[in-house]
Amino acid sequence: MTMATHLPTRPLGSTGLNVTRLGIGAWAMGGNMWGPQGDAESDAAIRHAVDLGINWIDTAAAYGVGHSEEVIGQTLKALPADRRPLVFTKCGVIRDKDGSNPRRIGDRQSLRTELEHSLRRLGVETIDLYQMHWPANDVPLEDYWATMLEFKAEGKARHVGLSNHDAEQLARAEAIGHVETLQPPFSMIKRETAAKILPWCAANGTGTLCYSPMQAGLLTGSFTRERAAGLTANDWRRTNPEFTGENLDRNLALVDALRPIAAARGVSLGTLALAWVLAWAGLTAAIVGARSPAQVDGWIGAVSLELTPAELDAIAKAIETTGAGQGPTKP
Repeated sequence: MTMATHLPTRPLGSTGLNVTRLGIGAWAMGGNMWGPQGDAESDAAIRHAVDLGINWIDTAAAYGVGHSEEVIGQTLKALPADRRPLVFTKCGVIRDKDGSNPRRIGDRQSLRTELEHSLRRLGVETIDLYQMHWPANDVPLEDYWATMLEFKAEGKARHVGLSNHDAEQLARAEAIGHVETLQPPFSMIKRETAAKILPWCAANGTGTLCYSPMQAGLLTGSFTRERAAGLTANDWRRTNPEFTGENLDRNLALVDALRPIAAARGVSLGTLALAWVLAWAGLTAAIVGARSPAQVDGWIGAVSLELTPAELDAIAKAIETTGAGQGPTKP
């Protein structure tokens, strides 16, 4: 069942699911790698997004070593069946109990154990969309994709997809069984996905759910060099290349160049960044992090915002002038 919504939706590839153009990203709800996060605030964020019409949420077993799934499971349990969002989760990344030492494991039994744990934490009998988080390091792609297809055949996952796989890997998987969805990174800064991956997905009936469309906060307009320097020790962005050195300088210059474009349209920078990724024909929807109801209010307007050709030209010029990121600059 897909919850009813008044918001614009798109078919998710050939799955038969219709999803809102934005979905809730639950990485920070795991409570690690993004600084402190309270479960009550996570619950409130999910409920508020659902109240506004968002009909899907994305998580992963690796987020908080299962804690993100547990939080979502508790919220799902408390919601009436007709108001529960679709839940998409991911497998294949194993961490120690403290969240350290991530390993990319595609072994059949390991994935099966992960699946059972995710079902239990989420409190569901079937996962709406189950995705392989990253290419595995221990077995060939053909092996772990065959296992994912088994999960669908058994009814434990309604649909199966991949995340963080390139076009060549997608073609190898497709030769074994249809890749129903792909979850790639995509933003005004990280644009490589638009070159080969979005066209491949469009040609093969693969739905696309991009993550980090606001580049982990860089494109919200609230990020500064001082804030980057003050990130907590457990915040993954502290050592990420986009948040340090010359890359950070170029990225912040891009944000400054975007400010007049957003102001002229009367929207926030984050809303502009989201509308830009949604303007690409090959993209089904975007995942947006939500740690509080207020954060949801900050991005919900992008669901129905359509940028004009002149605005897309201005954004492309800003990207090219500042030299931020890599990849195509205009849909």
